[in-house]
Amino acid sequence: MTERIRVLLVDDQELIRLGFRLVLEAEPDIEVVGEAADGDQAVSAVAGHSPDVVLMDIRMPRTDGIAATRAIVQTHPATRVLVLTTFDLDEYAFGALDAGASGFLLKDAQRTELITAIRAVHRGDAVLAPAVTRRVIERARTGRDAAPVPAGPDPLGELTEREREVLHAIAEGLTNAEIAQRLFLSESTVKTHVGRVLAKVGARDRVQAVILAHRHGLVDSWAGNAGGAAG
Repeated sequence: MTERIRVLLVDDQELIRLGFRLVLEAEPDIEVVGEAADGDQAVSAVAGHSPDVVLMDIRMPRTDGIAATRAIVQTHPATRVLVLTTFDLDEYAFGALDAGASGFLLKDAQRTELITAIRAVHRGDAVLAPAVTRRVIERARTGRDAAPVPAGPDPLGELTEREREVLHAIAEGLTNAEIAQRLFLSESTVKTHVGRVLAKVGARDRVQAVILAHRHGLVDSWAGNAGGAAG
């Protein structure tokens, strides 16, 4: 039997929620356990239904998706939040990312993209649309609207060489399967490495690890080191 992914739909437009529900309930491994029309309702619904994934709109009346995401992540860390966004609302989406969202999904996403994103977030992968990923990376590199790199020990200093390779791959947006293929490892081994990386660098999830890797220059420095590195 396949474990069913419990999903909560959060959007202030009833027709959008209905559309998502019809799409998701056609999947044998996904169950819509509830709906909410604003952030306050979302927080209450998470407490009542314990969903695995919350599909979260950003701009809603009363409490918006950013505040709701922050509250949900703090009180229900096992629940993943997948944010709905559009290209012209990056500042809202970035706010939700900083609040603890596990990724972005474009509102005009195709059916297969929606389903794939929900499954990916549920298994612990980050979901960042390529166009949005470029903006996240640029934001992390420039530090725009982001917290400065704190003084003190380098959080990447505890990583082994293999773990640094895994973190670099995560920062590129690779899934566990893609990392396994690149590094000639099994997916279970990659999953173990990812867990250790997140624990060592103090990242809540893969999205936070992406930001941290770019903020500390891992990806920028990798190109220079890779040419002279052996093995």
